[in-house]
Amino acid sequence: MREPDLDLQQPVGDQVRQTTCYMCACRCGINVHLRGDRVRYIEGNPAHPVNRGVLCAKGSAGILQHYSPARLDKPLLRVGERGENKFREIEWDEALALAAGWLSEARERDPDRLAFFTGRDQSQALTGWWAQQYGTINYAAHGGFCSVNMAAGGLYTLGGSFWEFGEPDWEHTKYLVLWGVAEDHDSNPIKLGLGQLKGRGAKVVAVNPVRSGYGAIADEWIGIRPGTDGLFAFALIHELLKADRIDLDYLVNFTNAHWLVVDNPGGADDGLFARDAEGRPLCWNRDLASVGAAPAEGTGLNPAVVGEYTLPDGRRVRPAFHLVARRYLDPQYAPEAVAERCGVPAATIRRIAAEIAAAAFDDPVVIEQPWTDMHGRRHERMVGRPVAFHAMRGISAHSNGFHTCRALHLLQLLLGAVDTPGSFRYQPPFPRPIPPANRPGKSRQADGALDAAPLGFVHGPEDLLVDADGQPRRLDHAYSWRYPLAVHGMLHTVIRNAWAADPKPVDVLMLFMANMSWNSAMNTAETMHWLTDKGDDGQYRIPRIIYSDAYSSEMVAYADLVLPDTTYLERFDAISLLDRPISDAERAADALRHPVLDPATQREGRDVRGFQSVLLDLGARIGLPALVDDDGTPRYRDYADYIVRHERAPGVGLLAGWRGDGSQHGKGAPNPAQLERYRENGGFWSADVPAAGRYFKMANRDYLAWSQSMGFIARAEPVVLQLYSETLQKFRLAAQGHGPVLPPEAERDRVATYFDPLPMWYEPFEGARLEPGRFPLSAVTQRPPFMYHAWGSQNAWLRQIAARNYLYLHPETAARHGLADDDWVHVDSHHGRITVPCRLAGNVQPDTVWTWNAIGKRRGAWKLAADAPEATRGFLLNHLISDQLPGGDYANADPVTGQAAWFDLRVSLRKAGAGEESHPQFAPLGDNPDTTPLRYGAGFRRAGP
Repeated sequence: MREPDLDLQQPVGDQVRQTTCYMCACRCGINVHLRGDRVRYIEGNPAHPVNRGVLCAKGSAGILQHYSPARLDKPLLRVGERGENKFREIEWDEALALAAGWLSEARERDPDRLAFFTGRDQSQALTGWWAQQYGTINYAAHGGFCSVNMAAGGLYTLGGSFWEFGEPDWEHTKYLVLWGVAEDHDSNPIKLGLGQLKGRGAKVVAVNPVRSGYGAIADEWIGIRPGTDGLFAFALIHELLKADRIDLDYLVNFTNAHWLVVDNPGGADDGLFARDAEGRPLCWNRDLASVGAAPAEGTGLNPAVVGEYTLPDGRRVRPAFHLVARRYLDPQYAPEAVAERCGVPAATIRRIAAEIAAAAFDDPVVIEQPWTDMHGRRHERMVGRPVAFHAMRGISAHSNGFHTCRALHLLQLLLGAVDTPGSFRYQPPFPRPIPPANRPGKSRQADGALDAAPLGFVHGPEDLLVDADGQPRRLDHAYSWRYPLAVHGMLHTVIRNAWAADPKPVDVLMLFMANMSWNSAMNTAETMHWLTDKGDDGQYRIPRIIYSDAYSSEMVAYADLVLPDTTYLERFDAISLLDRPISDAERAADALRHPVLDPATQREGRDVRGFQSVLLDLGARIGLPALVDDDGTPRYRDYADYIVRHERAPGVGLLAGWRGDGSQHGKGAPNPAQLERYRENGGFWSADVPAAGRYFKMANRDYLAWSQSMGFIARAEPVVLQLYSETLQKFRLAAQGHGPVLPPEAERDRVATYFDPLPMWYEPFEGARLEPGRFPLSAVTQRPPFMYHAWGSQNAWLRQIAARNYLYLHPETAARHGLADDDWVHVDSHHGRITVPCRLAGNVQPDTVWTWNAIGKRRGAWKLAADAPEATRGFLLNHLISDQLPGGDYANADPVTGQAAWFDLRVSLRKAGAGEESHPQFAPLGDNPDTTPLRYGAGFRRAGP
């Protein structure tokens, strides 16, 4: 019997407008149904390339995000003390004059006296450029406490990365391993992909201390101990090497496995690649007609991948793969040697290794599509290894996370499972050169602007931002000898260092959507102290704080000047290929977020402005070089005008679609009608990768030429994947006293230890520094699939799913501590104590406890009622997490990238007496009536269809 044809997308209002969701980082396309100037319904856009009509609970609840009682209405000027949440409303003219005055004064003294840090803003292409024009090196976004390990580990190894910049080959993968994946990033594409895999019978393995969300539908859950994923990966590599189940052809064709590494202990060239007079890396050619050293990237070679050789100049060399095999075949990486530490039985490790090998090598994927590599060789088919990995915060939020990320990439490379059919795939504009070309800005030009954007990629010690004594120049200590590859900056260190004037004072701290006094803070209580502390002169040690947000978050109370942002339904945003693209493996894509509602009509007396437009206005008021024309007038009317007319390079703007006369894509002159074309197309643009260029992108002639034509890369050159990192070895050599730029003596051992050119594993720092056995449990958070950061847990509809959280622990752990469901428990770390309710759950590794992230709120914030369960019984693990390591000598962070080590937290448990409130509690930020519109939409029902 034929199913009836149903029209499931009938308008339910006067009109439907299409824009981009902002309820998480997924950036799905949405249809917003309006009745007059009110939202009636939000649904997924079936034509959108990200979600294809699928929408999650968060996206649907965007209605209540827009109508939140916590929306800010007017600019606010502090009238009480910081933290008292006492303000008076002012008009925009006064607010902008104040902000411009403060910013001008700081820039005249020293542009670095502005610290400009943003949270989950999705507009870093603008904010980073603005900071460059201002001339401050003290800029970063939230990635330093979120995903910098993932970005740096991938970009310095593959020229791309996990997270939202690559994806499994959902159509062809036969074996997928999810490493530390929560449900908050890229969620709808992952759900769609998992549906495909389950429908085809592919196996899904989830490696995570907690089994929730995607892990709950996985075929197998590996309940690993936190921080040991890299050790588990090395055991898998050990087994593959022992069994000779690796793809040597792939390694020689696409990686530096055969490049010769100099073996000269103590020498200035030790561990560097041997190169010819033209700087080309060498391999050892075994071809009988020309045995000896030859350029490694040539054709017609038969290169050695193991062995020791002597160059004509007498230097000893070994292929990089030889070093890989020598290290990971060591018995210390055998399954039996790592099983206890990982919490994974040796038999399980061996079985997973065998299953991965069987999937990769016994049943390869073959696509009948000819392609040509960058050496001009034609390949009649695309043959790939159908094993794919996807990884997220669970592996990155550790002090050993950078090397863990590199360990996973090494495992992929040995399998030949990067951008081949069935494996992990790059999403345009990736892959990029390794490392990417743009270095961080270091010096100022005559007009005061930095010579480059504040964030970039270090190629060697010469790119660090350190003074003549080797000490940090940046406020967050990024790009210093302490955290050299901090490519996203280090937002989690900013408040302490601003308070301490380390390395020098700041005059203005400007934050956007960064809830640094609460759920974005390590060390919450002390952070609140730093924000309010005064010096002997009676003045705040952080002199001025400007904060912009759409809602009355906990951070608002600590600002001197509050600039109210719009909700996402009232604003412009460019979801840009210059920033966080929405591409998939087979197409480049970007999108527009544009106002579907006028903020002036949404609540009486409300006067808010999009922060991006405000930032451009402020830049013009203080005369920043690229923000004013020659006559001093503002160059850009607002953010929408900037999106259209700004060019990062000739022909390259924030949006890639419909450029020039409307027929050009990727590159082209600005098109005044561009935004309208986006609106007509549902708010997005996409361009298909050529069929012959969809795999092997790192060496595919068609893809690289297309990528260059679109403006993604400067030159169509192959990207050689890096098993062995010469960039890291340069730092190690500097630590050994070689080169013109050397670390201070106090940093040399640390740099020499952690800048290993091959992936390594070490005990996460917090646990390694604590007294053995005192804090025996790991404590982590999971991102709820139904909420995102702190935004979601103020949303009336989402609060009905969960308005409080519990500490979840394994029944065996509970029994050891005499705990039962709903008991209260003291949770202690080396830094502090929380007292919270607990629940028993079998979905957690027994040596780990966990809770949902960011549900706990401070009383009076977010316009929640004074007795809201989020504040009375909800809690944060943040109160237990120190921003510094035990001993206080370094940030609680990865030593390579500066990534905040949120998941290194170690705790102990003790049963507490019956309680009514979680602890600690802090003074309320106001006593708000319960105005939550739980029954939003009732008026529509009364009014009829």
